[in-house]
Amino acid sequence: MYAAKNSTRPTAGRQSKDVLVRAVAERHPALGDHNHDVAALAAAVGRALGLEGDDLEHVRHAAELHDVGKVAIPDAILDKPGPLDDDEWAFMRRHTLIGERILAAAPSLAPVARLVRASHERWDGRGYPDRLAADAIPLGARIVAVCDAFHAMVTDRPYRAGRTEAAALAELRRCAGTQFDPDIVAAFCDVLALRAREMRHAA
Repeated sequence: MYAAKNSTRPTAGRQSKDVLVRAVAERHPALGDHNHDVAALAAAVGRALGLEGDDLEHVRHAAELHDVGKVAIPDAILDKPGPLDDDEWAFMRRHTLIGERILAAAPSLAPVARLVRASHERWDGRGYPDRLAADAIPLGARIVAVCDAFHAMVTDRPYRAGRTEAAALAELRRCAGTQFDPDIVAAFCDVLALRAREMRHAA
């Protein structure tokens, strides 16, 4: 009975993850909502690609925490009501490295830290921080990149209105093979199409 009760307790890794998710949400509520939605999308895409168990959980956690490094970015940059200049972008691009360092402090989150570091790499090798390309980018990071980009495009920002889902999907397809893994984009589009059919049937 004790073993069964103990097995229901959150693991140390889950507790660490939950604390960090809450910290991001408390400092930047909009990021908290964004990360929650990106995590749901990433988990659905991961399942569609056959991920399961720890591999799927690592993708979900990386999606929830891909912005954790932004807690160290000044509000003046995060909340700027307009495009960032070159110096501000250079500062912003540090958030993946900061996020990796934060997550690596909890050994159980080391696999998640690796995905967070690579979440802004590009399929064509022009991303950051390591200029990884194609399959050298961890699969989980490629999933997070597509889901993050889609959600960012459909979300209203202080300096622009969000795009429609159709427009955002068109942009993902346009950038497949350059910014994004084409197979991930295809799986993402399939997931959204399935969700749309399920919603129509439920209505």
